[in-house]
Amino acid sequence: MTETGQDFAVERATRKRSLAIAFRAFARHGFDMGLAGHITARDPEFADCFWVNPLGMHFSRITAGDLLLVDHNSKVIHGSGSLNRAAFAIHSAIHHARPDVIAACHAHSTAGRAFSAIDDVLLPLTQDSCAFFGDLAVYDEYSGVVFGEDEGVRIARTLGQSKAAILRNHGLLTVGQSVEEAAWWFLSLEDCCNVQLLARAAGTVKPMSQEAAAHTAGQVGTTVGGKRAFGPIARMIAEMEPDALEDVELTLREAVAQPAP
Repeated sequence: MTETGQDFAVERATRKRSLAIAFRAFARHGFDMGLAGHITARDPEFADCFWVNPLGMHFSRITAGDLLLVDHNSKVIHGSGSLNRAAFAIHSAIHHARPDVIAACHAHSTAGRAFSAIDDVLLPLTQDSCAFFGDLAVYDEYSGVVFGEDEGVRIARTLGQSKAAILRNHGLLTVGQSVEEAAWWFLSLEDCCNVQLLARAAGTVKPMSQEAAAHTAGQVGTTVGGKRAFGPIARMIAEMEPDALEDVELTLREAVAQPAP
């Protein structure tokens, strides 16, 4: 079945609302740190464009109508805010390298930053951490704030086909085939980093066997499972913070067709 403009409009509205809800969830978990952090969602019609939060807006205040649409040349197609250069450098490279990725998340969360600063790997200590067993990359080339597109390309290359990455001395990065999946993997990975830091501090850790970890990964690390796990959070925020869903109707075809200045 060929998708129509109406189909794209419905899916666009859905992704934007999911994105706004994900930002509200990140705010509730304390992931908002000044100008740092971004979540993106690929536009369903214009696949080389993605929606992203404007620079300097607190996650707890973002609505679907506040989001910026950005093309592969960093041109803001829709929206009135400023574009975060680091967001473009990282996310444009990931969306280009991974056509399967609908959404990507990066934020400067506390446990994620702490874990990124130590010489350690995520171990299969719990059922939850198994979601990342064999599916977690480590980017070990930190050289400052990611403003250069070349570093974004290196991050995307290191991520490969994984669902998540530890950005050494920086923080966490997750991706998914939906906004909900990507957001859940970020929440879960942050929690797993925190659990391992606590366990290490308490005593000698005891990882499960490789066989048990691989088996459990197939149970808790699926795309469908990740999306469903975020469902209760999304429903709670939609009910408690309905302003997050506020949006405006868009006509994007002419704007996307205009050449970059």
